[in-house]
Amino acid sequence: MDLAVRKMTLERFGVGNLGAVHENLPPARLVEASVRRREGMISEPSGALVTRTGKRTGRSPKDRFIVENDVTRDTVDWGTGNKPFPSEAFGALLEKAASYVENLEEVYVIDAYAGADPRYRLNVQVVTEHAWQALFARQLFRRPSRGELDSFEPDWTVISVPGLLTDPEEDGTASETFIGLDFERKVVLVCGTAYAGEIKKSIFTVLNFVLPTEHGVFPMHCSANVGEAGDVALFFGLSGTGKTTLSADPERSLIGDDEHGWSDTGAFNFEGGCYAKTIDLSPEKEPQIWNAIRFGAVLENVVMDRRIREVDFSDRTLTENTRAAYPLEFIAGAVPEGRGGHPSAVIFLTADAFGVLPPISALTPSQAAYYFLSGYTAKLAGTEAEMESEVEATFSTCFGAPFLPLPATTYARMLSERLKAYGARCYLINTGWSGGPYGVGSRIEIAATREMVRAVIGGRLDDAETRKDPFFGLNVPLEVPGVPTEVLDPRGTWDSGEAYDEQARRLAGLFAENFERFAPQVSQEVREAGPRA
Repeated sequence: MDLAVRKMTLERFGVGNLGAVHENLPPARLVEASVRRREGMISEPSGALVTRTGKRTGRSPKDRFIVENDVTRDTVDWGTGNKPFPSEAFGALLEKAASYVENLEEVYVIDAYAGADPRYRLNVQVVTEHAWQALFARQLFRRPSRGELDSFEPDWTVISVPGLLTDPEEDGTASETFIGLDFERKVVLVCGTAYAGEIKKSIFTVLNFVLPTEHGVFPMHCSANVGEAGDVALFFGLSGTGKTTLSADPERSLIGDDEHGWSDTGAFNFEGGCYAKTIDLSPEKEPQIWNAIRFGAVLENVVMDRRIREVDFSDRTLTENTRAAYPLEFIAGAVPEGRGGHPSAVIFLTADAFGVLPPISALTPSQAAYYFLSGYTAKLAGTEAEMESEVEATFSTCFGAPFLPLPATTYARMLSERLKAYGARCYLINTGWSGGPYGVGSRIEIAATREMVRAVIGGRLDDAETRKDPFFGLNVPLEVPGVPTEVLDPRGTWDSGEAYDEQARRLAGLFAENFERFAPQVSQEVREAGPRA
């Protein structure tokens, strides 16, 4: 697309007098530009670009808004996760952003798309002031062919201007940072933050609105892989539960590690890349991710010795949320077309730091709906001296609450319909603690978890004998091939059965308390599918 046409596509947002526009540059030129502009440095020996995002090293949920208009007013599930923003005020911010972009000496533009299924593809144009963010967008979204670029027309535009700080008093924002989604203008505006995850997750939010309402496609915050027999498995789970690690199985092919849709023909990836956490990354634990960090990859907030250019993945100086962004083809054996058939296995991952959930449980359809709506894991909020008392339950609806603009029950209903229609088995796997809570017990061995996952996917537990967990009502297999039987009974791993019972009752009560908000919206079967508080 020539410069004149490019300018026309931006004029609808008030951007007219542009400086130098660099569009759809290859990775090598974007890396060169990033180094020239002192946005990042090349690391040794991998050759990955190392960047820092400044003050914001993660998403800013309190600064994220959806523009209230005729499209969203009666459809969006308004609340703390989806805060309304006036259309006129957003228009004023767009004008401010347009003026800011016009004063930049260089602007970087990437044309890409989200959605590997051509029927549901969303063309996305990313406009940013940073070359490294353009590289991020190029590697994370799906890349059009040269012929597709010649006729590319964006459905949505993302304007990322980290250097533009908003004024809460003047602009009506919550802080100097602002992330706004306008479903009428079809634009995302990101101001005051260089954290690139805002670009990625904003488009995911768009798809979570568009796909169910316009196409009847179920959008999912999950990873997916496929075996030689075409058996697709989905992995749902919040950060730290092992979603990326367990889906990157060398014995299976990766469809994608974070965002997918489930249509009438099967599962498809939204993205063309991966955005993996790298804290404590090692070649022994996660070889596929380790090997994917090479020239063309972006390391975000990973600490590097500037003298010798070596990175330290264990250094938490800047943040725990260190990240690597790289294209899917950097993963050996990844599925290039990003599509698979209907899933035969759906796995919910939770890292239970209370140490009471069974390591593996078979879920009935009603239990699947309950635990999907709950979206449970446990985060570790304290220092080592306070670990046990500082374990906190985290409930993120549908394992992706910050990105769901529609009512949660919409997505739960779509999951239930597909589990029934295609006969997919559904399991809850605890990758957390055994023998006591965090600080007392120990993390369940990843080797044992992998054996559980493989048993589920391979159908080896379909006819397994189970026991009913007295607190959570879950069906726990008595045996799993390759896993010590004593691991499967969490109560038996504790020194004190009474202490386990007290902790289990506590967690069951937290589940019940959290689910009260969904109770009026679901069937009696789903309401009764949860723990016995």
